Order: sequence, then structure tokens, then C-alpha cells
Amino acid sequence: MYDVENIRADFPVLKENIYLDNAATTQTPVQAVGAMEDYFYKYAANHGRGAHHLARQTTDHFEDARETIADLLKCPAENTIFTKNATEGLNLIAQGIDWQEGDHIVTTLVEHHSDLLPWMELRERGVELTIMEPDSEGHISVEALEQHIRPSTRLVAITHISNSFGSIQDADSMCKLARDHESLCLIDGSQSAGHMPVNLKQMDCDFFVTPGHKGLLGPQGTGVAYIKEPESIKPLNVGGGAVRSVTTTGYEPEEAPSRFEAGTPNIPGGIGLGRAVKYVQDIGVNDIEKHERQLAQNAAYRLAQIEGVEVYGPQKRGAVVPFNVRGLNPHDVAMILDETRQICLRSGYHCAMPGIDFMKLEGTVRASFALYNTEEEVDALVETVEQITTLA
Repeated sequence: MYDVENIRADFPVLKENIYLDNAATTQTPVQAVGAMEDYFYKYAANHGRGAHHLARQTTDHFEDARETIADLLKCPAENTIFTKNATEGLNLIAQGIDWQEGDHIVTTLVEHHSDLLPWMELRERGVELTIMEPDSEGHISVEALEQHIRPSTRLVAITHISNSFGSIQDADSMCKLARDHESLCLIDGSQSAGHMPVNLKQMDCDFFVTPGHKGLLGPQGTGVAYIKEPESIKPLNVGGGAVRSVTTTGYEPEEAPSRFEAGTPNIPGGIGLGRAVKYVQDIGVNDIEKHERQLAQNAAYRLAQIEGVEVYGPQKRGAVVPFNVRGLNPHDVAMILDETRQICLRSGYHCAMPGIDFMKLEGTVRASFALYNTEEEVDALVETVEQITTLA
């Protein structure tokens, strides 16, 4: 049985707040915070840089975290790169591919800016970019995607779940389509990892990125990039810890993942992320997905019944519910929700301006759910929005 009250006890901030801004960042459980405290208070040292027992402990805990994350994503640990967020992972891949003039990339209007701007930057190097439009609910069909793939298409970059629509893309089929056309495929899992089962072995993508601070419940400043063939990507940074040998004439890089993690990593963050992922595993991603989807679908349905409220995105959605109150600015709605019921949610463009512009809107109010949210919080949201409509 899914015991949401027991889960909520591990997130003290929820005692005083209704937190519905989980697509921006989730709260971190006390167990993960405790793991970071243990690092600082019991064995703090550097990673991979010493023979003494504290350095060995640090390295073991950090690499155990990597193994835990790889186990959740169903991918090899050596292909699992620690980053500071999904944005860094996307830039690592965008800058690491050996692009040739005339290469072509396909992406979409439903992307977060972090899965759009790195590809736009490549235009300066002669790379061509196609940005596909979704349907009215934010979906990209596999058939429509195939129409945009050319012989020169080097990469298809697609978000798994849109942070602006809540739409879920068929990542497995898109990756197969890309392979059939001898193209690489990147999946942005910022809104899917931890919110739904992700099996990278089955998906067979070339790249997958996710931050640590969203569905994985980890601390900010952490993230993961999966790279199927690490030797094909040039590291974004070079330096200590990423090389096997150095002379005055050159250097030999380490194998992955070390070659991509030059310098001292975010050791406490990585350890905290590993413990947070273990927390997600203990509860069960399938149960988390079922709980969050039920809340989101209930919230979307009930909000849509209120006169003067417009809800966007598909009926079958991720844990994201964008809406507006006619006649009111999204920021004003969010402020009233905060000031009257301490309901914390996001308003504006959500770092996805092209997608919001496509809907011909100047922003939305976005409620987004996590494993610790409740039906009572949905009640509070719906009741308060209903009251707000009288102000429009």
C-alpha cells in the first residue's frame, strides 16, 4: 500500500507548505541530507586521490552512488557521468560530438531551453537545425518525426516529458526510428527519471540526461549524463582526475566515466543523490508513477470544470498540469495561491518559451506533483483557484 503520510514525514518543509513546484525542483528527503552530513562529519576527503582510509571511504561511497543511479536507469555505471545538472550534460554532448558542416539535428518546440539552445549554438558551426511543432496537446508523433529526418540527420533530441505541456513522448519508438535512419538519439529525462520507469537498455538511446534535483529527489547541483559510446564524445573539461598520464607533449585520458569528470566533483552532492535514488527505489518507481499520475489527472480534470479556467496538455499526462485563469496574469494567480494558502507553484514560461508561444500564451500557471503530494492538496488547489476566478 502506498503510504503517502509516511513518505511526507521525510520532508519536513511539507508541514507548513503545499508544494506543487516539483517540475522545477523537488524536496530532498532527510535520509539523503543525512548521507551528506555523514560525508562531512565522518569521512570527508577527496575522491580517487589518496591511499588513506578517508579517501578510500569517500571514493567507495561516491562510486556506490553511481552504481545505484545506473541500476535505477538500467545502464552500465561506467557510462553514467556525474554532472552538475541536465544542462551541463546537454552541453557536454552538444560540444563533444565531432560535428561536420551540413550535419542536421531534429528537435522540437516542446523542449526546455536547455535542450534547445545548445543545438541552436551549433548553427555557427554549419550544423542545420529543424525545430518541429507538436500537436495541440504537446505530442510529437513518430510519423511526423520521420518526415523531418534526412540522410544528413546526425541527431534527434527529444524531451521525454514536456515541462510545459506535461505530454509524454514515445521515447522507445523515437530511438528506434533514429537508429533505423543511422542517426543518434538523445532523450532529455528531466521530467521522467524518478517519475516513471526508465530502462535505457530497452530504450537503446545514445544519450540520456537528467538533473538530480527533480524526480530523483537529490540536491541541487547534481545530475547525470548517460553516454552509450563514451569514446565518441570529447570531454567538455580536462584536468586532474581525468587523465592517465601527462607529459609536456600531451596526455592520455582516463576511461569513462573519469575522463568526463575532471577536477574535484560534487562529492557530497553525488553521495546525497545516490541515497535519494535509493529512497526512490525503496518506494518503487511504478507506485510513484501511479500516485503522481492520478493526482495530476484529477487536478487537470477538476480545474477544467471551473468556469474561466483553461487547462493545457493531454488527458494522459505526466505529473505536470499547466493552466490559466482567464483575465488574470499567471504570476498574479501564483502569488494569490501562495499568499492565501501557501500553495507554491510555478508561473511564467518555465524556460520553454517556444512551446508557450506556440500555444499563443504569455505564460501559464503550472502545478506539478511528486511522490509526497496528496489528494487534500489537490482539493486546496482547486478550491483556491475557484475562489480566484471571482476576481477575474
